Amino acid sequence: MPSETIARVAMISGARRGIGAEIATALARAGWRLSLGARDPASLTPPDGADALVHRFDARDPDSERLWAEATAERFGRIDAVIANAGIMIPKTVIAADDADLDDLIQVNVKSPLRLVRAAWPHLVASGHGRVVTIASLSGKRVKSATSGLYAVSKFAALALTHAIRHAGWDEGVRATAICPGFVATDMAAGLTSRPAESLTQPRDVARIVAFLLDLPDTASIAEIPINSTLEESW
Repeated sequence: MPSETIARVAMISGARRGIGAEIATALARAGWRLSLGARDPASLTPPDGADALVHRFDARDPDSERLWAEATAERFGRIDAVIANAGIMIPKTVIAADDADLDDLIQVNVKSPLRLVRAAWPHLVASGHGRVVTIASLSGKRVKSATSGLYAVSKFAALALTHAIRHAGWDEGVRATAICPGFVATDMAAGLTSRPAESLTQPRDVARIVAFLLDLPDTASIAEIPINSTLEESW
């Protein structure tokens, strides 16, 4: 990895709270400069002491990713990493859901990360060691329940997208990784499980893994990292 660690710039979507906010904090501590995306920029407070740009980002707006990437490049002159963290969950079976539900999940969980990476791509390549991290889900590796089925469809696609980016950028020094957590102690999980928050994976630990990934050399690339707080047959 390059020696000018303090100069590196990371774009983080969904950075206002939960996993995204913890990633921002971890990277700021590691000397990264931050470009933080949120639907309501005024509601997002960057980590203390961070050199940060806060910009509007709406995964349902097809122009949002391009405008954000352009503003990031204008402010910092480079983009070294994209962390696609923003996502939604619609707890419906594939039978109960309608096309609008599926379209919304694909738009936010798959198309928007792809548009964001495309918008940042020239800068990721120019950095010589560009990094893409997708916060996917264990629901991208197995279907745990009927009501998580629709969400799983989008996360299987997000996982495949990350592998496709990995192939597309390999020869140009861009490395891509999908992080696949089970339940994380966030607002989303609180509405889906009765387990106490302290028994779930903590957002700060996901953030620690992201920071570790971004510092790995090109010769130690990791394609997927499953994370869980419970014992399952495979994960």
